Amino acid sequence: MIDQRAATNSGWVDVPRAKIYWEATGNPKGVPVLYLHGGPGGSLGKGGYRTRHDSSRFWTVGLDQRGCGKSTPLAQDDLEGLAQNTTQALIDDLEAVREHLGIPKWIVTGVSWGSTLALAYALKHPDRVHGIALVAVTTTSRDEVQWITEDVGRIFPEAWKDFSDSARANPGERLVNAYARRLSGEDRDDARQAALAWDRWESTHIALDPLWQPGAMFDDERERMTFALLVTHYWSNDGFLTGGQEILSRIQELDGIPGYLIHGRRDISGPVVTPWTLHRRWKSSHLIVVEDEGHGGPKSMQALSRAVEEIAAEL
Repeated sequence: MIDQRAATNSGWVDVPRAKIYWEATGNPKGVPVLYLHGGPGGSLGKGGYRTRHDSSRFWTVGLDQRGCGKSTPLAQDDLEGLAQNTTQALIDDLEAVREHLGIPKWIVTGVSWGSTLALAYALKHPDRVHGIALVAVTTTSRDEVQWITEDVGRIFPEAWKDFSDSARANPGERLVNAYARRLSGEDRDDARQAALAWDRWESTHIALDPLWQPGAMFDDERERMTFALLVTHYWSNDGFLTGGQEILSRIQELDGIPGYLIHGRRDISGPVVTPWTLHRRWKSSHLIVVEDEGHGGPKSMQALSRAVEEIAAEL
């Protein structure tokens, strides 16, 4: 049971083959706001998202997506169940949390991969969404994955050579597929080496932002493995958004739902062409380009807070 008098609450929701951790902060009678973290395989982390919205006006809900964070089991501890960890399963998990908390509709926000999940969720359940506000916008298309794992190597050739060599790909095998194969394989020592190589590459290409300093993304081995395993699992499967489920080809279905697409001009791993193209096809969206930031940043997060305020003002 949810204590409606409490300003902060947390718990788990049972779903098929998993328990999903959620937490809610602010005013339970306020406007519900869902936050979706990046990755796949990231987590709510230290919970900085809780401070982005006025706690007297909003009820901010976050969750650790299936297989990561405080949700159980971690993907690396349930390799047999990895095939069931899909975007469609994550959407069902969001619905399970929404129903558990008794929320009819919410403002959906997301960062990086969280923006892909937010758009996929809204396309599946548009009647559950007041509006959408996204930072570092992605759709996890084949083209985007090709860019981030292969083509952007033209800008970081030294690091990409190491990343490519460390993949140990078979002839004709995509690098992301090679990493996904090894990270989910029976040889867990080899998987740990793959996770280290993936971590080095992720920390290199994330942005051309002077605030960003390349370095290990994860010092904790299990966090590193969770992230690398789930990212490669999703990216090697085109985000499980194929066969007519591609976001870009369907985005016009969200016309009428207010959307804010916030993106850093210096985001080299996810060029601004993605939100720009979405905006051109989604009539009720707004494109906000932050000229001096990369893959997220303080100005982008401030823009996210303002977007949520503007959506709420129209309710």
